[in-house]
Amino acid sequence: MLQNKSSLSAILCVIAASVLWGTTGTASAFIPDVSSLAVGAFSMGVGGVLLVLNAKNNLLSDRQKLLSQPSLLFIGSLCVAIYPLAFYSSMRLAGVAIGTVISIASAPCFTVIMERLISNKRVTSRWVVSFIFGVVGVILLTLGKTQYLDINAQANSQILGVLLGLVAGLTYATYSWTARQMIENGVNSKSAMASMFGLSAILLLPSLLLTGENLFLDVKHISVALYLAIAPMFFGYLLFGQALRVIEASKATLITLLEPIVATILAIIIIGETFSPIGWLGMSLMIICLLLQVMKTPKLTGYRRRHALYK
Repeated sequence: MLQNKSSLSAILCVIAASVLWGTTGTASAFIPDVSSLAVGAFSMGVGGVLLVLNAKNNLLSDRQKLLSQPSLLFIGSLCVAIYPLAFYSSMRLAGVAIGTVISIASAPCFTVIMERLISNKRVTSRWVVSFIFGVVGVILLTLGKTQYLDINAQANSQILGVLLGLVAGLTYATYSWTARQMIENGVNSKSAMASMFGLSAILLLPSLLLTGENLFLDVKHISVALYLAIAPMFFGYLLFGQALRVIEASKATLITLLEPIVATILAIIIIGETFSPIGWLGMSLMIICLLLQVMKTPKLTGYRRRHALYK
């Protein structure tokens, strides 16, 4: 049985955003001579500018609400700026699949901790069960990467990549939680995302003067850079913001575990990365995690509950 209509629409928005985000690692692999810092700064920065242009009317009407919560706006913007730098560096150092897995899979845990400790929101048993399936799936998916098991040659790079992945996961969780908080405080979802991403663009885009070598080298480089800014960043976060109007940040970030599945499939098909059967088992568990969030468990009432207890 599916969730109610509004919740299902929000879930579908997160799924669509996750599919778009899952293409980022493979797309950036086509321009390996460009710094991962430049890729992250350009895609997130230009994506932020596009979000601002799209939400200019909403930003004007919500300006007082945004200014009334400066700490949320500052923290969210700072995390948006840090996230792509850590995320793309993690993928470059640890590999596309592992960088994506660590960055995205750690975010739900960080998010639910913030919702529990700061917002005092209850952690549902459904979320816990889904998270267990997801975490086990992530571990198996990571172990299934043949290159990851050979840690002799690139141990230091992979360890640094994993640490940066955790930083990416924490910052991703923080700005997702921050956007949800602003929406709960009456800010339009477009304004919430555009304000954070727009301010982060002020920090990110100037860094291209130092890191942007080869970014616009030829048509291929320009095409990849524009794709990353428009599809995953602009449209992806537009969809994600819409979803946060309806569902909690912890649920949204848990559903984004679909992203490493997409990244893994593309890495295998296009880049040629190899996975063992244990990795495919992990992917199956992550799909179960996703299905647990999409499907609605029927509640037992009255006679059915008593019958179930004594059966």
